[in-house]
Amino acid sequence: MLVHCAHALSKLPLRIHHWLAEWWLFPMMYYVVRYRRDIVAKNLRMSFPDKNDAERKQIEKDFYRQFCYTIVESIYGFSCSDEEMKQRVIFENMDEVNRLVDAAGGGIFMLAHMGNWEWMASVQQWVSPGVTEINVYRRQKNKSIDRLMRAVRAKRGGVCVEKQRILREMVRYRAEHQPVTVGLISDQKPRPEVTHTWLTFLNQETGFLDGGEVLGKKFGYPVFYAYITRTSKGYYRCAFRVLAAEPNQTAEGEVTTAYAKALEQNILEQPHLWLWTHNRWKWKRQ
Repeated sequence: MLVHCAHALSKLPLRIHHWLAEWWLFPMMYYVVRYRRDIVAKNLRMSFPDKNDAERKQIEKDFYRQFCYTIVESIYGFSCSDEEMKQRVIFENMDEVNRLVDAAGGGIFMLAHMGNWEWMASVQQWVSPGVTEINVYRRQKNKSIDRLMRAVRAKRGGVCVEKQRILREMVRYRAEHQPVTVGLISDQKPRPEVTHTWLTFLNQETGFLDGGEVLGKKFGYPVFYAYITRTSKGYYRCAFRVLAAEPNQTAEGEVTTAYAKALEQNILEQPHLWLWTHNRWKWKRQ
């Protein structure tokens, strides 16, 4: 039911979606519901101790607006044509990316909750013909939301795979000589008992998932960071930065550290684009 409703709403022009986000969804979420505002304020205060209250408050409001834009833009993506999507999300330096991916038979794209991360699944339109884009996701408890998420991410021809099954699926694709790129959103908080890499990130000790590094080394696939920026409302650029062309030649934790540094730089450039509602620093090193 939720998928059908979202598909019907997606028929509206994007300017209407943005208007609804600006004048209905944002006031409702920010002023009425006050969705996770205490977590956002704490995260910004700890991450930007050198900024004053007014500067942090401006980032906070800009973030909630962007968050609302991301919600409505993701819905609009159902009906957005491939041609329009290629104009709204520009993937840069794809010649280098495709060269490395084609040579290795696959690649790892490490992403973050930046900008409209749901639209990043449209990279399937930019990779070499014959390469399958796998979007790794975590199953949602709400079945309707889970179906909606999978439908949005598979819209451009990619394949959604639960994180528990990704290793098995990658082995199967390799056995079938099918080249793949694997998109991993890697900025969630890992449980401390399974965290191998702790780094100073945004002025705080932070644990990082190392799945991208592990998979890159296991399969010998180059690892990239998707550096996402918003150029204007409804338009984004993604520049893939090479974290490791040959991950097997790197030291333990080196790729994950490079990811954290690239993400931090990305956030500092446009801080309102990151998902500040996430309780990122809930757990500490044991």
